[in-house]
Amino acid sequence: MASDSSFDIVSKYDRQEVDNALNMAAKEVGQRFDFKGTDASIRWSGELIEMEASGEERVKAVLDVFQSKLIKRGISLKALDAGDPRLSGKMWKITASMKQGISQENAKKITKLVRDEGPKGVKTQIQGDELRVSSKKRDDLQAVQKLIRDADYDFAVQFTNYR
Repeated sequence: MASDSSFDIVSKYDRQEVDNALNMAAKEVGQRFDFKGTDASIRWSGELIEMEASGEERVKAVLDVFQSKLIKRGISLKALDAGDPRLSGKMWKITASMKQGISQENAKKITKLVRDEGPKGVKTQIQGDELRVSSKKRDDLQAVQKLIRDADYDFAVQFTNYR
């Protein structure tokens, strides 16, 4: 094998899957008995997700329903950035957003981890909001993937473009 093998480390989510999870959560919130009379709802508000209900515990329950739907759709909860419940008039609200992309700071953390603890001969390269990891040996790349999965960062990590 003369050429290097490589893969990309990204932090992305499928917008359609998030949309499906949100629609499923909205349907469940509308139908569940414990949400009757609480004016509970969840919806898109531009790029943000708005949850509201008449009580603080109810709005937290709406968030919990949405999180369970995200998990069922295969989306990491690390991609969800939910705020704290706040009172707005008579309604309690939570605003959440979906995080995408690896920041320069987080990319440097991953690069340092691979350089310090990864196999020798593995190269990392920051490319915008993703990282490219390359090596002559595929086994080294698999070891790097395991190392990154075990590191448990506070952002979602996926491996793509494996060649």
